[in-house]
Amino acid sequence: MITLEDWALIRRLASDGVPKAQIAARLGISRTTVIKAVNSDGPPKYERSLRPTSFSPFENGVRALLADHPQMPATVIAERVGWEGSIRWFRDNVARLRPEHRPVDPADRLTWAAGDAAQCDLWFPPRKIPLEDGTMVLLPVLVIVAAHSRFVTARMLPTRKTEDLLLGSWELIQQLGAVPRRLIWDNESGIGQRGRLAQEVAAFAGTLATKAVQLRPYDPESKGIVERRNGWFETSFMPGRTFTSPADFNTQLQEWLERANARVVRTIKARPIDLIGQDRARMLPLPPIPLQLGWRERVRLGRDYYVRLDSSDYSVDPAAIGRFVDVIADLDRVRVRLDGRIVADHARVWARGSTITAPAHLEAAKRLRQEFQQPRPAMAADDLRRDLADYGRAFGIEGVA
Repeated sequence: MITLEDWALIRRLASDGVPKAQIAARLGISRTTVIKAVNSDGPPKYERSLRPTSFSPFENGVRALLADHPQMPATVIAERVGWEGSIRWFRDNVARLRPEHRPVDPADRLTWAAGDAAQCDLWFPPRKIPLEDGTMVLLPVLVIVAAHSRFVTARMLPTRKTEDLLLGSWELIQQLGAVPRRLIWDNESGIGQRGRLAQEVAAFAGTLATKAVQLRPYDPESKGIVERRNGWFETSFMPGRTFTSPADFNTQLQEWLERANARVVRTIKARPIDLIGQDRARMLPLPPIPLQLGWRERVRLGRDYYVRLDSSDYSVDPAAIGRFVDVIADLDRVRVRLDGRIVADHARVWARGSTITAPAHLEAAKRLRQEFQQPRPAMAADDLRRDLADYGRAFGIEGVA
Protein backbone atom coordinates (compact mmCIF):
# COMPACT_ATOMS: atom_id res chain seq x y z
CA MET A 1 0.00 0.00 0.00
CA ILE A 2 1.39 3.41 -0.97
CA THR A 3 1.62 6.31 1.47
CA LEU A 4 -0.45 9.48 1.32
CA GLU A 5 2.62 11.41 0.09
CA ASP A 6 3.21 8.92 -2.76
CA TRP A 7 -0.46 9.08 -3.74
CA ALA A 8 -0.34 12.89 -3.91
CA LEU A 9 2.94 12.79 -5.89
CA ILE A 10 1.54 10.26 -8.39
CA ARG A 11 -1.52 12.42 -9.07
CA ARG A 12 0.59 15.57 -9.46
CA LEU A 13 3.01 13.92 -11.90
CA ALA A 14 0.15 12.40 -13.86
CA SER A 15 -1.55 15.80 -14.11
CA ASP A 16 1.73 17.22 -15.46
CA GLY A 17 1.68 14.65 -18.27
CA VAL A 18 4.41 12.30 -16.99
CA PRO A 19 3.80 8.78 -18.39
CA LYS A 20 2.53 6.22 -15.90
CA ALA A 21 5.38 3.81 -16.64
CA GLN A 22 7.93 6.54 -15.87
CA ILE A 23 6.12 7.36 -12.61
CA ALA A 24 6.17 3.69 -11.62
CA ALA A 25 9.87 3.39 -12.36
CA ARG A 26 10.66 6.60 -10.44
CA LEU A 27 8.81 5.48 -7.31
CA GLY A 28 9.68 1.82 -7.56
CA ILE A 29 6.11 0.61 -7.72
CA SER A 30 4.06 -1.26 -10.28
CA ARG A 31 2.31 0.48 -13.16
CA THR A 32 -0.98 -1.01 -11.94
CA THR A 33 -0.57 0.78 -8.61
CA VAL A 34 -0.01 4.04 -10.45
CA ILE A 35 -3.17 3.51 -12.53
CA LYS A 36 -5.25 2.79 -9.40
CA ALA A 37 -3.88 5.91 -7.68
CA VAL A 38 -4.73 8.11 -10.65
CA ASN A 39 -8.26 6.70 -10.94
CA SER A 40 -9.05 6.73 -7.18
CA ASP A 41 -11.47 9.28 -5.72
CA GLY A 42 -9.63 9.67 -2.43
CA PRO A 43 -6.35 9.04 -0.66
CA PRO A 44 -5.47 5.49 0.34
CA LYS A 45 -6.47 4.30 3.79
CA TYR A 46 -6.06 1.12 5.67
CA GLU A 47 -9.19 -0.93 6.09
CA ARG A 48 -9.08 -3.96 8.29
CA SER A 49 -10.59 -7.01 6.70
CA LEU A 50 -13.81 -8.12 8.30
CA ARG A 51 -13.40 -11.41 10.09
CA PRO A 52 -15.69 -13.20 12.51
CA THR A 53 -15.11 -12.36 16.20
CA SER A 54 -16.36 -13.83 19.44
CA PHE A 55 -19.23 -11.32 19.30
CA SER A 56 -20.38 -12.36 15.81
CA PRO A 57 -22.58 -15.32 16.93
CA PHE A 58 -24.44 -13.03 19.34
CA GLU A 59 -24.88 -10.01 17.03
CA ASN A 60 -28.25 -11.02 15.59
CA GLY A 61 -29.68 -11.61 19.06
CA VAL A 62 -28.36 -8.26 20.28
CA ARG A 63 -29.86 -6.48 17.28
CA ALA A 64 -33.24 -8.12 17.92
CA LEU A 65 -33.28 -6.88 21.53
CA LEU A 66 -32.16 -3.37 20.57
CA ALA A 67 -34.88 -3.17 17.92
CA ASP A 68 -37.55 -3.53 20.63
CA HIS A 69 -35.70 -1.89 23.53
CA PRO A 70 -33.07 0.61 22.27
CA GLN A 71 -32.17 1.76 25.82
CA MET A 72 -31.72 -1.71 27.35
CA PRO A 73 -28.44 -1.78 29.35
CA ALA A 74 -25.60 -3.81 27.88
CA THR A 75 -25.37 -5.94 31.03
CA VAL A 76 -29.01 -6.97 30.66
CA ILE A 77 -28.53 -7.74 26.97
CA ALA A 78 -25.49 -9.90 27.82
CA GLU A 79 -27.60 -11.89 30.26
CA ARG A 80 -30.42 -12.34 27.76
CA VAL A 81 -28.20 -13.61 24.92
CA GLY A 82 -26.01 -15.77 27.18
CA TRP A 83 -22.73 -13.88 26.80
CA GLU A 84 -19.98 -15.20 29.09
CA GLY A 85 -16.94 -13.33 27.80
CA SER A 86 -15.50 -9.92 28.63
CA ILE A 87 -18.32 -7.51 29.52
CA ARG A 88 -16.20 -4.57 28.37
CA TRP A 89 -15.78 -6.09 24.89
CA PHE A 90 -19.49 -6.84 24.78
CA ARG A 91 -20.40 -3.32 25.92
CA ASP A 92 -18.20 -1.77 23.18
CA ASN A 93 -19.97 -3.83 20.51
CA VAL A 94 -23.41 -2.94 21.88
CA ALA A 95 -22.44 0.75 21.83
CA ARG A 96 -21.46 0.32 18.17
CA LEU A 97 -24.86 -1.17 17.27
CA ARG A 98 -27.11 0.96 19.49
CA PRO A 99 -27.20 4.14 17.29
CA GLU A 100 -28.64 2.08 14.42
CA HIS A 101 -31.70 1.19 16.51
CA ARG A 102 -32.19 4.35 18.57
CA PRO A 103 -35.18 6.42 17.34
CA VAL A 104 -34.30 9.75 15.77
CA ASP A 105 -35.58 12.93 17.42
CA PRO A 106 -34.93 15.85 15.03
CA ALA A 107 -34.91 19.39 16.42
CA ASP A 108 -36.52 22.17 14.40
CA ARG A 109 -35.19 25.71 14.32
CA LEU A 110 -37.79 27.83 16.07
CA THR A 111 -38.72 31.42 15.29
CA TRP A 112 -40.29 33.64 17.92
CA ALA A 113 -42.74 36.38 17.01
CA ALA A 114 -42.67 39.64 18.94
CA GLY A 115 -44.73 39.49 22.12
CA ASP A 116 -45.60 35.84 21.66
CA ALA A 117 -43.66 34.04 24.38
CA ALA A 118 -41.36 34.28 27.35
CA GLN A 119 -39.28 31.31 28.47
CA CYS A 120 -39.16 30.66 32.21
CA ASP A 121 -36.75 28.52 34.21
CA LEU A 122 -35.05 28.08 37.58
CA TRP A 123 -31.28 28.46 37.70
CA PHE A 124 -29.33 27.24 40.72
CA PRO A 125 -26.08 29.22 41.05
CA PRO A 126 -23.13 26.92 41.84
CA ARG A 127 -22.37 28.77 45.05
CA LYS A 128 -24.03 28.76 48.45
CA ILE A 129 -25.49 32.02 49.77
CA PRO A 130 -25.22 33.02 53.49
CA LEU A 131 -28.57 33.46 55.30
CA GLU A 132 -29.64 35.27 58.47
CA ASP A 133 -28.64 32.45 60.84
CA GLY A 134 -25.20 31.97 59.27
CA THR A 135 -26.09 28.88 57.25
CA MET A 136 -25.00 28.56 53.62
CA VAL A 137 -27.53 27.20 51.12
CA LEU A 138 -28.12 26.87 47.39
CA LEU A 139 -31.08 29.02 46.35
CA PRO A 140 -33.08 29.11 43.10
CA VAL A 141 -33.03 32.06 40.71
CA LEU A 142 -36.12 32.59 38.58
CA VAL A 143 -35.16 33.61 35.02
CA ILE A 144 -37.65 34.92 32.44
CA VAL A 145 -36.45 35.77 28.92
CA ALA A 146 -38.58 37.45 26.25
CA ALA A 147 -38.07 35.00 23.37
CA HIS A 148 -38.12 37.54 20.52
CA SER A 149 -35.91 40.28 21.95
CA ARG A 150 -33.84 38.01 24.29
CA PHE A 151 -34.42 40.57 27.07
CA VAL A 152 -33.45 38.87 30.36
CA THR A 153 -34.96 39.36 33.81
CA ALA A 154 -34.01 37.35 36.89
CA ARG A 155 -34.40 37.27 40.69
CA MET A 156 -33.30 34.95 43.50
CA LEU A 157 -36.20 33.37 45.42
CA PRO A 158 -36.39 31.89 48.93
CA THR A 159 -38.08 28.67 47.73
CA ARG A 160 -39.30 26.95 44.57
CA LYS A 161 -42.84 26.63 45.92
CA THR A 162 -45.82 27.85 43.91
CA GLU A 163 -46.40 30.96 46.04
CA ASP A 164 -42.85 32.24 45.59
CA LEU A 165 -42.70 31.27 41.91
CA LEU A 166 -45.79 33.35 41.18
CA LEU A 167 -44.56 36.29 43.26
CA GLY A 168 -41.27 36.23 41.38
CA SER A 169 -42.98 35.81 38.01
CA TRP A 170 -45.19 38.83 38.61
CA GLU A 171 -42.22 40.97 39.65
CA LEU A 172 -40.25 40.00 36.51
CA ILE A 173 -43.26 40.46 34.22
CA GLN A 174 -43.61 43.99 35.59
CA GLN A 175 -39.95 44.55 34.67
CA LEU A 176 -40.79 43.49 31.11
CA GLY A 177 -43.50 46.15 31.13
CA ALA A 178 -46.19 43.93 29.57
CA VAL A 179 -47.53 40.38 29.66
CA PRO A 180 -46.22 37.81 27.13
CA ARG A 181 -48.99 35.85 25.45
CA ARG A 182 -47.37 32.57 26.55
CA LEU A 183 -45.24 31.67 29.57
CA ILE A 184 -43.24 28.57 28.66
CA TRP A 185 -42.13 26.31 31.54
CA ASP A 186 -40.62 22.88 31.83
CA ASN A 187 -42.05 20.32 34.26
CA GLU A 188 -41.37 22.36 37.41
CA SER A 189 -43.38 20.86 40.29
CA GLY A 190 -44.38 24.27 41.62
CA ILE A 191 -46.01 25.10 38.27
CA GLY A 192 -47.79 21.82 37.63
CA GLN A 193 -47.48 18.08 37.62
CA ARG A 194 -48.59 15.29 35.29
CA GLY A 195 -49.78 17.67 32.63
CA ARG A 196 -51.99 19.75 34.95
CA LEU A 197 -51.19 23.25 36.14
CA ALA A 198 -51.38 24.04 39.83
CA GLN A 199 -54.63 25.79 40.75
CA GLU A 200 -52.85 29.00 41.73
CA VAL A 201 -50.91 29.01 38.43
CA ALA A 202 -54.10 28.62 36.39
CA ALA A 203 -55.68 31.53 38.30
CA PHE A 204 -52.54 33.63 37.80
CA ALA A 205 -52.55 33.00 34.04
CA GLY A 206 -56.26 33.71 33.82
CA THR A 207 -55.89 37.04 35.63
CA LEU A 208 -53.13 38.09 33.22
CA ALA A 209 -55.07 36.70 30.21
CA THR A 210 -51.95 34.76 29.22
CA LYS A 211 -51.34 31.05 28.74
CA ALA A 212 -48.99 29.00 30.92
CA VAL A 213 -47.47 26.17 28.87
CA GLN A 214 -45.62 23.20 30.35
CA LEU A 215 -43.42 21.45 27.83
CA ARG A 216 -43.51 17.73 27.29
CA PRO A 217 -40.50 15.70 28.43
CA TYR A 218 -37.49 15.55 26.12
CA ASP A 219 -38.22 18.91 24.48
CA PRO A 220 -35.25 21.09 25.51
CA GLU A 221 -35.21 22.99 22.21
CA SER A 222 -38.44 24.84 23.04
CA LYS A 223 -36.72 26.37 26.08
CA GLY A 224 -33.22 26.63 24.71
CA ILE A 225 -33.00 30.43 24.96
CA VAL A 226 -33.38 30.55 28.73
CA GLU A 227 -31.19 27.46 29.17
CA ARG A 228 -28.35 29.21 27.34
CA ARG A 229 -28.85 32.28 29.52
CA ASN A 230 -28.44 30.09 32.60
CA GLY A 231 -25.11 28.89 31.27
CA TRP A 232 -24.17 32.47 30.48
CA PHE A 233 -24.79 33.47 34.10
CA GLU A 234 -22.35 30.82 35.29
CA THR A 235 -19.58 31.89 32.90
CA SER A 236 -20.06 35.67 32.86
CA PHE A 237 -21.85 36.73 36.04
CA MET A 238 -20.64 34.34 38.75
CA PRO A 239 -16.82 34.30 38.36
CA GLY A 240 -14.99 36.53 40.81
CA ARG A 241 -18.07 37.54 42.81
CA THR A 242 -18.87 37.11 46.50
CA PHE A 243 -22.28 37.54 48.12
CA THR A 244 -23.20 38.43 51.69
CA SER A 245 -26.93 37.71 51.45
CA PRO A 246 -29.72 36.99 48.95
CA ALA A 247 -30.44 40.73 48.83
CA ASP A 248 -26.81 41.40 47.90
CA PHE A 249 -27.02 38.71 45.20
CA ASN A 250 -30.14 40.30 43.69
CA THR A 251 -28.58 43.77 43.77
CA GLN A 252 -25.47 42.62 41.91
CA LEU A 253 -27.55 40.59 39.46
CA GLN A 254 -29.78 43.55 38.57
CA GLU A 255 -26.78 45.79 37.96
CA TRP A 256 -25.19 43.15 35.72
CA LEU A 257 -28.41 42.55 33.77
CA GLU A 258 -28.60 46.23 32.85
CA ARG A 259 -25.27 45.86 31.06
CA ALA A 260 -26.03 42.39 29.71
CA ASN A 261 -29.25 43.51 28.01
CA ALA A 262 -27.29 46.26 26.28
CA ARG A 263 -24.92 43.81 24.58
CA VAL A 264 -25.39 42.52 21.04
CA VAL A 265 -26.76 38.97 20.91
CA ARG A 266 -24.92 37.04 18.21
CA THR A 267 -27.91 35.00 17.00
CA ILE A 268 -30.16 38.02 16.39
CA LYS A 269 -27.39 40.57 15.72
CA ALA A 270 -29.12 43.16 17.90
CA ARG A 271 -29.28 44.37 21.49
CA PRO A 272 -32.20 43.17 23.66
CA ILE A 273 -32.66 46.69 25.02
CA ASP A 274 -33.35 47.86 21.46
CA LEU A 275 -35.87 45.09 20.66
CA ILE A 276 -37.86 44.95 23.90
CA GLY A 277 -40.04 47.77 22.61
CA GLN A 278 -41.22 45.53 19.75
CA ASP A 279 -42.04 42.82 22.28
CA ARG A 280 -44.00 45.18 24.53
CA ALA A 281 -46.01 46.52 21.60
CA ARG A 282 -47.30 43.03 20.79
CA MET A 283 -47.68 41.82 24.38
CA LEU A 284 -50.78 42.11 26.55
CA PRO A 285 -51.14 45.10 28.89
CA LEU A 286 -50.54 44.72 32.60
CA PRO A 287 -53.78 44.24 34.59
CA PRO A 288 -55.20 47.47 36.06
CA ILE A 289 -55.73 45.94 39.52
CA PRO A 290 -53.12 44.49 41.91
CA LEU A 291 -52.89 40.72 41.95
CA GLN A 292 -53.70 38.73 45.08
CA LEU A 293 -50.53 36.66 45.22
CA GLY A 294 -48.30 35.19 47.88
CA TRP A 295 -48.76 33.16 51.03
CA ARG A 296 -52.26 33.45 52.52
CA GLU A 297 -53.61 31.50 55.46
CA ARG A 298 -56.27 31.97 58.13
CA VAL A 299 -55.41 30.44 61.52
CA ARG A 300 -56.49 30.69 65.15
CA LEU A 301 -53.69 32.25 67.18
CA GLY A 302 -52.47 29.94 69.95
CA ARG A 303 -51.29 30.82 73.44
CA ASP A 304 -47.67 31.12 72.29
CA TYR A 305 -48.78 33.96 69.92
CA TYR A 306 -46.65 32.78 66.96
CA VAL A 307 -47.67 31.89 63.39
CA ARG A 308 -45.64 29.64 61.09
CA LEU A 309 -44.73 30.43 57.50
CA ASP A 310 -42.46 28.18 55.44
CA SER A 311 -41.00 26.47 58.54
CA SER A 312 -40.23 29.76 60.37
CA ASP A 313 -42.23 31.28 63.27
CA TYR A 314 -43.23 34.96 63.57
CA SER A 315 -44.61 36.62 66.70
CA VAL A 316 -48.05 38.29 66.79
CA ASP A 317 -49.59 40.77 69.21
CA PRO A 318 -50.75 38.46 72.07
CA ALA A 319 -53.99 40.44 72.36
CA ALA A 320 -55.16 38.35 69.37
CA ILE A 321 -54.74 35.01 71.22
CA GLY A 322 -57.68 32.71 70.63
CA ARG A 323 -58.98 34.65 67.62
CA PHE A 324 -58.69 34.00 63.89
CA VAL A 325 -55.94 36.00 62.13
CA ASP A 326 -54.98 36.30 58.46
CA VAL A 327 -51.33 35.56 57.60
CA ILE A 328 -50.19 37.26 54.38
CA ALA A 329 -46.63 37.14 53.05
CA ASP A 330 -44.71 38.10 49.93
CA LEU A 331 -41.01 37.81 49.05
CA ASP A 332 -40.04 40.55 51.53
CA ARG A 333 -42.61 40.93 54.35
CA VAL A 334 -44.81 38.77 56.57
CA ARG A 335 -47.93 40.52 57.89
CA VAL A 336 -50.70 39.29 60.19
CA ARG A 337 -54.11 41.01 60.35
CA LEU A 338 -56.94 40.78 62.83
CA ASP A 339 -60.23 42.10 61.44
CA GLY A 340 -58.24 44.14 58.92
CA ARG A 341 -55.91 45.59 61.59
CA ILE A 342 -52.19 44.74 61.38
CA VAL A 343 -51.08 42.90 64.51
CA ALA A 344 -47.67 41.77 63.17
CA ASP A 345 -45.29 43.02 60.47
CA HIS A 346 -41.91 41.30 60.02
CA ALA A 347 -39.21 41.13 57.38
CA ARG A 348 -39.36 37.66 55.88
CA VAL A 349 -36.39 35.46 56.77
CA TRP A 350 -35.00 32.92 54.32
CA ALA A 351 -33.32 30.67 56.90
CA ARG A 352 -35.45 27.64 57.72
CA GLY A 353 -36.49 26.96 61.30
CA SER A 354 -36.01 30.56 62.47
CA THR A 355 -37.99 32.31 65.21
CA ILE A 356 -38.63 36.04 64.80
CA THR A 357 -39.95 37.96 67.79
CA ALA A 358 -40.90 41.63 68.00
CA PRO A 359 -39.86 43.25 71.34
CA ALA A 360 -43.28 44.94 71.59
CA HIS A 361 -44.97 41.54 71.47
CA LEU A 362 -42.77 40.27 74.31
CA GLU A 363 -43.66 43.27 76.48
CA ALA A 364 -47.36 42.90 75.73
CA ALA A 365 -47.24 39.19 76.60
CA LYS A 366 -45.45 39.93 79.88
CA ARG A 367 -48.05 42.53 80.84
CA LEU A 368 -50.99 40.28 79.99
CA ARG A 369 -49.41 37.39 81.93
CA GLN A 370 -49.01 39.55 85.02
CA GLU A 371 -52.61 40.73 84.81
CA PHE A 372 -53.82 37.13 84.47
CA GLN A 373 -51.84 35.97 87.51
CA GLN A 374 -53.09 38.73 89.84
CA PRO A 375 -55.96 37.58 92.19
CA ARG A 376 -59.30 39.03 91.28
CA PRO A 377 -61.06 41.15 93.96
CA ALA A 378 -63.94 39.34 95.70
CA MET A 379 -67.40 40.56 94.75
CA ALA A 380 -69.56 42.01 97.56
CA ALA A 381 -72.32 39.60 98.63
CA ASP A 382 -75.88 40.65 97.84
CA ASP A 383 -78.21 41.48 100.76
CA LEU A 384 -80.59 38.50 100.87
CA ARG A 385 -83.04 40.16 103.27
CA ARG A 386 -86.36 41.13 101.70
CA ASP A 387 -89.46 42.87 103.02
CA LEU A 388 -92.30 40.34 103.40
CA ALA A 389 -94.73 42.92 102.02
CA ASP A 390 -93.07 42.44 98.66
CA TYR A 391 -94.45 38.89 98.47
CA GLY A 392 -97.95 40.15 99.33
CA ARG A 393 -97.85 42.67 96.54
CA ALA A 394 -96.44 40.08 94.12
CA PHE A 395 -99.27 37.63 94.80
CA GLY A 396 -102.02 40.26 94.98
CA ILE A 397 -102.85 39.74 98.65
CA GLU A 398 -101.72 43.09 99.90
CA GLY A 399 -103.86 44.25 102.89
CA VAL A 400 -105.41 40.83 103.62
CA ALA A 401 -105.33 40.02 107.36
